Parts: sequence; structure tokens; C-alpha cells
Amino acid sequence: MVDAPSLLHRNHHARAHTAITDRSGRPAWALHGMLRQILEAIDGFAPDAVIFGLDDRTASVRSDLYPAYKAGRADKDAALVDQLERAGALLDALGLATLTPPGLEADDVSASGARWARDHGWSCVIITSDRDAFAHISNHTQVLRLINGGISASPLLNPDRLQALYGVAAEHYLDFAALRGDASDNLPGVSGIGEKTAAILLTQVGSMSSVWADVDHNEGRAVAATLDSWAAETGARRMGATVVRRLTVPQARERYDFNVRIMSGHEDLDLGLTPDVPGTPGLLPLDPDRVHKVVGFLNVETTTSLAIRVLSTDPASAALR
Repeated sequence: MVDAPSLLHRNHHARAHTAITDRSGRPAWALHGMLRQILEAIDGFAPDAVIFGLDDRTASVRSDLYPAYKAGRADKDAALVDQLERAGALLDALGLATLTPPGLEADDVSASGARWARDHGWSCVIITSDRDAFAHISNHTQVLRLINGGISASPLLNPDRLQALYGVAAEHYLDFAALRGDASDNLPGVSGIGEKTAAILLTQVGSMSSVWADVDHNEGRAVAATLDSWAAETGARRMGATVVRRLTVPQARERYDFNVRIMSGHEDLDLGLTPDVPGTPGLLPLDPDRVHKVVGFLNVETTTSLAIRVLSTDPASAALR
């Protein structure tokens, strides 16, 4: 599962200095960079299928619900907008699968891919630079989070590595994010509950459903006692009463619930993935002549050669069939 807008944004800024254009003279450095990274990932993971999620650029159910969603971000460069708008057509022409869910985002496609993998017993890798995808990590799904250094230098996160990185279990990451908030999406967190406190709360008490149940029915006594017991064992400052007080402020539950609603990925999208029908979009391998024609249009011969080798070769799992 590929978060195409995420990769296009990163490659636009990282590769603008190359000024790569396609054979029609239009800017292509972000498209080329995204494709190059995906080819490297396919070469490494040897997947059976590749699906690209795209944002609906004409409507947003999240913005309708919260007009300030993602407010404050700088306006997109015209060259980036041009390449964002052309990405779907390029990938479709190549024979890879794309999905632009009405009113939704690429992360919703990733969420549905993770759910599809779980339901069908597949393994899934989500490629993105957006940490929202961490909420989809499970025993079936890993996240390759692109950072500086490209594919080879990017961390591949599974439940254990996520726990080590953030101190929170994968199944509680959405709770963690909703408490912390997300400045990049202009979503404040619960006041007074920062990243460290949120991780401690969830690790010691469990899910937020358990926390809220104790707050609602026991005035948070069990939560406070658990946090204070942890503090006594570790030598940390007692925080139980303070955390409960911050959670019982009326706006706290409202803010948390709202963040969960905005941050939750839609898992019920139809990916159009039919592994039993060879040749359907998204399934590998692809037709080499088609790959040569489409990738060749980007006008970088080394990438065309890599694409032909990687995309027109049977995936590793074919040998197991």
C-alpha cells in the first residue's frame, strides 16, 4: 500500500533541484522520485500486488466536519499540484492500481489495505512518510516510514519496533495520537496530556476505553492509583491525581472523541483487489512493453531499465504457488 501524495510531497521538495521533465516538457521530478522509491521497495519486498492511495482533491469529509483541518499549511507549489493531479493517470497507465476514495484520503486506502490483509491472511507493507499510518500496524501490517535517506535508510515498523519507538502498543496508537493531537493536521491534543504522559497512561492502564470507564464510574481512582504505583516503582514524580484532573475537564473527553473521529481511517473501501484474476490492476508482474512505454515517458533511462526488471518479473511468492 502506497501513500502516493505523501511520497510526491517529499520528492517534490527533495528533488526539485533536478528539474526533471517528461518528454512533453512538464515537471516530473516528484513523479519520478515517487516511482523510483516504489521500484526500490518492490525490488526489496517482492510483493504480489501494489495499490496506490490518492487524496480526493475536490472534497473532504474531514474538512466538512472540521473546517480548520490542516489549516496553516503553506500553499502548494504549482509544479507539485501539477504532478499530484497527473499521478493517478501515470500509475493507471502503468497497470498499477490506484484508488481515490470520494471525500477521503490516501490514509483511508492504507487503512482498508491493512484490514484486507488481516481478513485474507496476507502480509501488508504501507509505504508513507505520515505517522498516521502507525495506527494500522499489526501482526499483518508493517509501515515503512520514509525519512531522509530514502527507502534503504527508512525504518520498517512492526508492533515491537513501534513499542520501542513510542512506548505504546500498536493497538493503542490511535488512542495515543488522539490524546497527543497532531499539529500537522491542526488538531490540538487533550490539554496537559503530552506525548510522554499519554504513553505512560496507556502502557500502565491500557486502552482509553478502560481509562474513561474508570473516570466515569469510579472518579478515576483506579487510574490514579495505577499511575502512582508506577511512579513509586520507577522513582518518577506522582502524577495520578494530576492526570485524572486533566481528563475530567469537560473539554478533555470532547477533544479526545473528536480527534478519534477525525484520525480514524476508513477500513471498508473496496480495493478492487482480485488475486485470483491474473492481469487485473495492481497485480504483478506487469507487461514489459507497457512498462517501457509509460516509464520511458518520464525520460530517465536508468529508471526505465529498473522498472522493466522489477515490474515485469514474477514476485517471489509465485514460486510457492
